[in-house]
Amino acid sequence: MKDYEIYSLGDVVLQSGQTLPQAFLAYKTYGTLNATKSNAIVYPTWFAGHHTDNEWLIGPDKALDPDKYFIIVPNMLGNGLSSSPSNTPAPLDRSKFPLITIYDNVRLQHRIVTEKFGITKLALVVGWSLGALQTFQWGASYPEMVERIAPFGGTAKTRPHAQVVFEGLIATLQADSNWKKGFYTSQPIAGLSAMGRAYAPWGFSQAYYLEKLYQAEGYSTLESYLKDYWDQVFFSFDANDLIAMLRTGVYGDISNNPTDNGNFEQALNRITAHALVMPGSTDLFFTPEDNAYEIEHMPNAIFQPIESKWGHCFGIGQNEQDSLMIDNHLKQFLQLG
Repeated sequence: MKDYEIYSLGDVVLQSGQTLPQAFLAYKTYGTLNATKSNAIVYPTWFAGHHTDNEWLIGPDKALDPDKYFIIVPNMLGNGLSSSPSNTPAPLDRSKFPLITIYDNVRLQHRIVTEKFGITKLALVVGWSLGALQTFQWGASYPEMVERIAPFGGTAKTRPHAQVVFEGLIATLQADSNWKKGFYTSQPIAGLSAMGRAYAPWGFSQAYYLEKLYQAEGYSTLESYLKDYWDQVFFSFDANDLIAMLRTGVYGDISNNPTDNGNFEQALNRITAHALVMPGSTDLFFTPEDNAYEIEHMPNAIFQPIESKWGHCFGIGQNEQDSLMIDNHLKQFLQLG
């Protein structure tokens, strides 16, 4: 049985100008919307993540407490649950699926929030990695609606270095002879495995590997860690879906919209919500230095790096110390007036 709901959006004209027919978002809610509709939180998913992957930060006595808040977790377009290459009919199926931007994702999430639930104010938008980019976009696109944003492990714009890494991951997958230009008859397993190996040094830090922190997760050697964990990380996903999400990341930029027309600093300045920006100290994808630049142009931002040896993956809930730190900062942030 599905543990999520579907919101049908009809035919949607995307930022690219293409029409995505009968588009839909998969989402799950936690908690109850109060009578004044003032306790809503939006918590978008990330690259290769589903709503269930967000649940480590949701629960009683946590910052995102469903006894206190109504938490909406919309699945990112392309992740296999919302409209994606794997579930869209021809002629836009598989590798013909159109480019989806961060702006597209947030604009459609806004429809769920307003049309489905009648919410006009959000207490918080929070997200990690590409979910953080969506969080920044919420703040820039709907400043009158969003009271707080808390992006962690992500930036408001994908910098060139991260773009190169994302393109490399795509190329690694497509090098599989079974790729067949995206019209494969079975998943390109070798390419998916290679993508995991290519992601591994970027997902975690040099210190993580040097100090063999993977042993605490039950992997006695680096070889077993790569084989038994990373070789299988992406096997549960459709290859075209992974590429669609990576393309969204490559073009990630909150100023890529009709209002800002690429003026990044202007887009950042429009984020008037209270902002708690939490980069990972050893994140190789989205560096603390990039976030430090961004908050200089945000009127109400707090810069709170998370000291961690888990690299980019400090924000996935696997390391208890990092998880507690993020949760504690969020609790304090939600108490701000």
